[in-house]
Amino acid sequence: MSLTITNIKTITTAPEGINQVIVKVETSEPELYGLGCATFTQRHQVVVTAIEKYLKPFLIGKDPQRIEDVWQTSMVSSYWRNGPVLNNAISGVDMALWDIKGKLADMPLYQLLGGKCRDAVPAYIHADAKSIDHALDLVEERKEAGWNNIRVQIGGYGGENPIMHKPVSSTPGVYYDPKSYMKTMLTAFEKLRVKFGDELDFSHDVHERLTPNQAMQFAKEMESFHLFFLEDVLPPEQVNWFDHIRSHTVTPLAQGELFNNPNEWIDIVSKRYIDYLRLHISQAGGITPVLKIIAFCDTFGVRTAWHGPGDLSPIGHAVNAHLGISSPNLGIQEWSCSIKENTYEVFPGTPIVKNGYIYLNDKPGIGVEIDEEAAAKYPCHNDLPQWTLARLPDGSAARP
Repeated sequence: MSLTITNIKTITTAPEGINQVIVKVETSEPELYGLGCATFTQRHQVVVTAIEKYLKPFLIGKDPQRIEDVWQTSMVSSYWRNGPVLNNAISGVDMALWDIKGKLADMPLYQLLGGKCRDAVPAYIHADAKSIDHALDLVEERKEAGWNNIRVQIGGYGGENPIMHKPVSSTPGVYYDPKSYMKTMLTAFEKLRVKFGDELDFSHDVHERLTPNQAMQFAKEMESFHLFFLEDVLPPEQVNWFDHIRSHTVTPLAQGELFNNPNEWIDIVSKRYIDYLRLHISQAGGITPVLKIIAFCDTFGVRTAWHGPGDLSPIGHAVNAHLGISSPNLGIQEWSCSIKENTYEVFPGTPIVKNGYIYLNDKPGIGVEIDEEAAAKYPCHNDLPQWTLARLPDGSAARP
């Protein structure tokens, strides 16, 4: 009797207060199912609707082993494609099918992808500080905990400047001053290098808070601090500026967590404008397309550094690690500070970190399960995010 998809279920949970969407694909073989990550934190209910109302009826009865065909037909089923909602929905199913494939083969996912290229996955951790002095202390803490690669931020994305030249009345929002932000970060990294020398690798996320001209200047001025990489200096809408930035700086550049469409990364990879591609795997559509992207990047000497924030489930983190451990061109993997005790309760099998390296278990498939009773103890919230309402000193809206 052929294997078929009998049900597709969505599970929402927020064990650390961050909304997550899990897809469970059940099959005609009792106890054989797969789990995937479809997390779009800021609009999680829309993804749930896309899965429950559209993908589920489209896929029930199909063969879960035909992963490529399922991905291709799901992508074009709605005609309109390459957006964050449908990409995440398709990703959840795609990861679940790969999980099923690994269970059928009785192999961990990385074995299906060609086996290990390294013994563990090198990772970096965040040091999200309130001030320069706090950053120095936080980095010291991370170092003592075994981390060699640390991303340093001060005052959130774009920084916090209490003295800002604003109009008399200000529109509500989260304000930042690009000039103050750049000055603060340059001073911070100067002090970090004085204190720690070259023993640690540092990175920093601009988070698209600068104009192209400011980004060019900032990347050039950061050269002396020898960053591991400078991330998202531009928004996706301005990627054509990368040829100018690359011609002015040797600071390694990482880009891509907001990318949905292949046209956003094809040029900057093939023209070698960036050093690291940082896609959010579920945003790009799951494992199936990303395997092709890895090979594409490898052809042009670009490394991967997949997006690994708090708004990603442990299943997504495990997928990142499976892809990283089996890819020759892995650069580094982001590891979130939000992975705490509640996460390990809800998601048994979540990867662990020791001394800055991620370790997977060797269970078949992705290797992460979900305790649905525990998940129900941590319901999602429907509050609109505040931090995305970024504004410049004059009150104009800015990219978050």
